[in-house]
Amino acid sequence: MSRLIPSEEELHAYVDERLEPARRREVQLYLAANPEQAARIEGWRSDARLLRTALAGWAEQPLNPRLDPLAVRRSLRQRRQRRWATAAMLLVALGLGGAGGWQARETSLLASNPPMADAVQAHRLFAYAPSLDIAVQRPAQLQAWLGEHFQQAAPVPDLSAYGFSPVGARLLSNEQGPAALLVFEDAKGERVSLFLRSPGEHYARMPRGERVDGTLQARYWSRGDYNYALVSDAADGRAAQLRNVLDIAL
Repeated sequence: MSRLIPSEEELHAYVDERLEPARRREVQLYLAANPEQAARIEGWRSDARLLRTALAGWAEQPLNPRLDPLAVRRSLRQRRQRRWATAAMLLVALGLGGAGGWQARETSLLASNPPMADAVQAHRLFAYAPSLDIAVQRPAQLQAWLGEHFQQAAPVPDLSAYGFSPVGARLLSNEQGPAALLVFEDAKGERVSLFLRSPGEHYARMPRGERVDGTLQARYWSRGDYNYALVSDAADGRAAQLRNVLDIAL
């Protein structure tokens, strides 16, 4: 019976379609008998679809014109324009104006574009993935890789005092340009990730803050040329300390 219950890693592999056929059938039987878990996995699938659209991994993209960075940016821009047009019509219909209308606009923006949503999605999909773009054991290795893709990259922090060591990184991209997910792991296999990217259209300078998304917590801020987010398990009490260390180090 214990063999039928999939591990967290196997569930991620199932979403990524990396399980062997026999084990995949076992996981399908388990999900059919556990609708709550099935709904959770479907949420991961939805996140995967969103991330593949908004964060096109450079190293894995096939020659598909729809996934060309220019086409992705154009599609995202068109969707934003449609959303703003709909919001403007709604404000006019409701007779909202002045300060009240601006407040409604800001509320709508935060609801549809929560801060560093791409960081949470990237952690959920790739932090525990079987393979990253690069595997490392020391911060210096991660720093060298980071310097190849980001100008004026800040020093990679040493988190060994909190029990975390670097294990690897993945290069991503969004409408603003390259983004990166740096992954750290402790002796128990628990992982946290540091996500960085260029300032976005909605959050040119990221206000210092935090939010919970499901079982994950993101603590975010801006420093220098980049926006950052530390993503961890919401129940991990070390995350707040790590956040303060990273804010100073970066």
